[in-house]
Amino acid sequence: MTSPYLCPNCKTNRSRFNIIEQVAKSVKLNPQSGEVVEEYTSGNMDPFHIPYKGPSQKIQCATCGNVDEEITFIKHAEYQKG
Repeated sequence: MTSPYLCPNCKTNRSRFNIIEQVAKSVKLNPQSGEVVEEYTSGNMDPFHIPYKGPSQKIQCATCGNVDEEITFIKHAEYQKG
């Protein structure tokens, strides 16, 4: 996080943001009760269970509440610069 941000939604906030750390937990649920039957790790992943491949963090504008990927805020700031 060494690039300037600009909120793509409110288009005014350049300084107040929340960084949301995402930690994926792979689980198998009981379809009737919703209880966790099994927790998967990278070593015991079920062949039909696709591991999470999304971003490790997201950004929230602390002015309007918009949540998106970090690259969206960075690119919007770059675009509005020039």
